[in-house]
Amino acid sequence: MNFTLRQLGIFLAVARHENVSRAAQDLNLSQSAASAALQTLEQNYGMTLFERQGNKLTLNSVGHSLRKEAETLYAHCQQFDQVLQQHGDLGHLKVGASFTIGNYLVVRYLADYLAHYPDADVDLTTSNTPDIVAKVLNYEVDVGMIEREVQHRDLELIPWMEDELIVFCAASHPLARKGTLGNKDIRAARWILREPNSGARHTFDHAMAELLPDINIYREFHHNEAIKSAVESGLGIGCLSQVVVQNDFRNGTLVPLKLSRRDMRRRFYFALPRKRYQKSAVDYWIDLCRQSTDSGDNRSE
Repeated sequence: MNFTLRQLGIFLAVARHENVSRAAQDLNLSQSAASAALQTLEQNYGMTLFERQGNKLTLNSVGHSLRKEAETLYAHCQQFDQVLQQHGDLGHLKVGASFTIGNYLVVRYLADYLAHYPDADVDLTTSNTPDIVAKVLNYEVDVGMIEREVQHRDLELIPWMEDELIVFCAASHPLARKGTLGNKDIRAARWILREPNSGARHTFDHAMAELLPDINIYREFHHNEAIKSAVESGLGIGCLSQVVVQNDFRNGTLVPLKLSRRDMRRRFYFALPRKRYQKSAVDYWIDLCRQSTDSGDNRSE
């Protein structure tokens, strides 16, 4: 073989960061050592793996074609190293979840997961759905948990649980007494919504497609709690997942509103790279989340 495991790790780190300096910092190497190892790897095979524009290195077509194989090989080597050191499978896991899933659902499963893997480090990253998909495809997380279906040839989606968006207002809002909103009410209301790239907004826009040009989107926020606070203060009406607002409905601070003939149902998914090394911790996490859903933990009360 004309490459070393160290060179392989540097190649993958540069592919993730698109910068030699940041890759070297991530690997606790000097920039010169990382650059030399990458250059040696390319010279050994008489090819270039990156397009270089200043300090930015972007994978070229050859680099793209080799990256998945390199990720799989490197993961195998890391696993073998753990076995040799007799550490076994500690269950270390990197989870990327959309805001709603990460803030309201993932925490429900951590206790059971850590009971099975007591020495595991679980790293949770939250962002909107497109960002989580990007992290999955870039191998920055082991498993993604997203709020809508995303089509990509390198992405595998595993259906998880059903969800539904609920429109709501403050208990003191005039619409609280009405209960069901017609098209006239929808057009007249001031809406407080998630940002356009979010899973919740995608479902809302699809359900309201023919009314969207006439809807007054008064404010947009990245975080669910900001939307609930704005609605509770009387700034407008909102639309969020049932898992986000069900406790507020029980407490009486927010009031659900029905919509005539509007389908707000959706499905959550696990997102994985289509080509990956099989990791038992990921399989256990997915099974745990699905079993909890089947037992009724996530149903709205």
